Amino acid sequence: MIRIHHINCGTLLVPGYPTVVCHCLLLEHAGGLLLVDSGIGLADVRDPAGRLGQPLIDLAGFQFHEADTAVRRIEALGLNPHDVKQIVLTHADPDHAGGLADFPAAEVHISEEELSQVQAGHWRYVPRQFEHGPKWRPQGRSDRRWFGLESRHLWGDGNAEVLLIPLPGHTSGHCGVAIGQADRWVLHVGDAYYLRAELDTPDHPVSALAAQRAENDEQRRSSLDELRRLVRDHADVIDLCGYHDITELPDPARVGSER
Repeated sequence: MIRIHHINCGTLLVPGYPTVVCHCLLLEHAGGLLLVDSGIGLADVRDPAGRLGQPLIDLAGFQFHEADTAVRRIEALGLNPHDVKQIVLTHADPDHAGGLADFPAAEVHISEEELSQVQAGHWRYVPRQFEHGPKWRPQGRSDRRWFGLESRHLWGDGNAEVLLIPLPGHTSGHCGVAIGQADRWVLHVGDAYYLRAELDTPDHPVSALAAQRAENDEQRRSSLDELRRLVRDHADVIDLCGYHDITELPDPARVGSER
């Protein structure tokens, strides 16, 4: 069995929109710790403009607090950051990848489509966040299916399993991360939606922002429709959470929560 901790690893304030968070998952299992997305990192906090550039900071509304980094969240849970053996990235945008450098020994699982864009120098990624030389473990296409969606197996111990679920659109290689145990699943959808309300309201006001920041908006909308299908047909066995909706943290005021 694994314990799933829901931790906030960053805050973003964009004028005209609700406060959003960087909702990471920390999986605690017998072999160590696995982190889903890495949030804002220590180097981002200590040199924001030098690391990210002021235009990006202003655009995304980054807030910088060392307590809101994955390293400090893990320590506050009484766990050892050196036990993070694996990191799974939904995608490599700077609010998701900033903490990678704080775990240089960890293997970093990412879709091969996403990694190809990172290595090609796509404008949306921040090269400084990868200068430490992440131990990339790209995951290629698979014939395996998970509730009708492609799945790429990442990890399992006989009692639990972690899968990468392609949900393209926000970026070309964007994925969700599914964690299964005891006949139930948690699906972290990354940025496939910004706010959970998008599942019920196709014309939600945040949709314009989501469309603007999508690499392929048609794919983004298709992925969102797939999430609506999962909620409609499989809510009895799948729990969804996104990266940015503060209401999806079990208790935003706590360092970390389980559910």
